[in-house]
Amino acid sequence: MSGVSARSGGEVLAGGRRQGWWLVVDAEDGAEEVVAGPFAERAEAGWAPAALEPGAALVHGFRRADGVLARRPSPEDGAWLAHLGRQLDLLPADWDTVLSDEDDALGTLVVEVTAALCEAGLALDDASGTGGVCLLPEPGLGGAVVSWRQHDRVSLDQVHGADADALGQLVMNRTLAGVLAARGFAVDPVGGAHLVRRSG
Repeated sequence: MSGVSARSGGEVLAGGRRQGWWLVVDAEDGAEEVVAGPFAERAEAGWAPAALEPGAALVHGFRRADGVLARRPSPEDGAWLAHLGRQLDLLPADWDTVLSDEDDALGTLVVEVTAALCEAGLALDDASGTGGVCLLPEPGLGGAVVSWRQHDRVSLDQVHGADADALGQLVMNRTLAGVLAARGFAVDPVGGAHLVRRSG
């Protein structure tokens, strides 16, 4: 493992081990070779000269005493998974009870769709009246139905009128469909909503 540089301020000690972001390349023996690290911040590693090396990949973890890099989730990964978990908690309480043991793929699809929406900055509807994405698995349709719910001021009180409500709903449902199609899902209109499935 050559070219390893320890950077002051770039090391995070976890149980006495150096933890952080590392740049690695595939070695001839199939193992990963560390070319730089550790870095405290992902962005710092991305600006390192070694990041330009062909095949360089950025990973988070710690270097064991034998020099092998053990991958570990980063603090950013932990924060993301916590956020995703909070969003999944907003799904209807019994959403997973409609799935049979054969529907594991549909449950996974629901998680993947939720993740794609969250990564686009779109939150699930929390039933507080503030609006958001409504997502419901539909085993009979082989996918998940996704639609937008506007704030109660627009959808129920119609403070801007029925036309503004209808137009806003149309635009946001098309936006959801576009975002999910761009992420590689198969998206088909169903009523005013969209059925989302894995493509292919």
